Amino acid sequence: MIINTGSRTDIPACYSEWFYNRIREGTVMVRNPYYPQQVTKYRLSPDVVDCLIFCTKNPEPMISRLEELNHYRQLWFVTITPYGKEIEPNVPDKNQVMESFCRLSEVVGKKAVRWRYDPVFVTDQYSTAFHLEQFEKMAERLHGYTNGCVISFIDLYEKTKKNFSGVREVGKEDRMKMGEAFARIGKKHGMTIYSCCEGTELEQFGVNCTGCMTKEVIERAIGEQLSVPKKGKPAREGCSCLLGGDIGAYNTCTNGCIYCYANYDQETVKRNRKLHDKNSAFLIGRARIEDEVREAKQESWLDGQLSLPL
Repeated sequence: MIINTGSRTDIPACYSEWFYNRIREGTVMVRNPYYPQQVTKYRLSPDVVDCLIFCTKNPEPMISRLEELNHYRQLWFVTITPYGKEIEPNVPDKNQVMESFCRLSEVVGKKAVRWRYDPVFVTDQYSTAFHLEQFEKMAERLHGYTNGCVISFIDLYEKTKKNFSGVREVGKEDRMKMGEAFARIGKKHGMTIYSCCEGTELEQFGVNCTGCMTKEVIERAIGEQLSVPKKGKPAREGCSCLLGGDIGAYNTCTNGCIYCYANYDQETVKRNRKLHDKNSAFLIGRARIEDEVREAKQESWLDGQLSLPL
């Protein structure tokens, strides 16, 4: 099975010590975000966890202890954008994150690290021309440290519209112009460009539109094939990704990005942060009397066949 750490929060950037404690103890408890009394207990062991997937804006807090994950297959998605502090107030400077990205790649291998350049939005300050210039510079810096880059254009979730005043959808003309340029720049720097839930309109430029975290993507990263049970309804329309069991929690990410879909507002995040205990089996808080705990059904999906390298 797959353990995902990043669809609801940024564990490497915000809760790395807690995560390593969970690895050491071998279990983690996860509350259902819609029915909090329902708790799932996951076993963290390489014999049932085929891949740990990380999605982060800052891998640095994890890097010095990565040897503790030596027995796990890993796939990292590191988001690096050119936005300023008014957009991503608590995210380190992009140059610092790129340095961490390269060091991470040197440890886990470039096939296990992907750059995310998203979400892309257009304003007077962050114009299409700005994106193309910055993407070129960043791709040049990351050349040789990754085989892939994921792009997506901003989705206007209600939380996003609430926290990001005046945000608007990216028009088709801008999407096509950037998609074509990103594909060309990516090819120049040895990167396949993947789109995230953007349909197929960018296929004509050589963008891989099949999904950013699919079974095939994971297989290429870990070098082995998976025999995955038939999954149910996708996380969202048009998504073909293999998300696995997510151990994060909404309203806990302290990066403060104003486009975030996972936080209601920063006051809620601050309240939840006060309830965090690095020694708890739960990311936020502890066990409650009313909890209904079930053990996740976990089994390895490895089928014993080697996958073709990317």
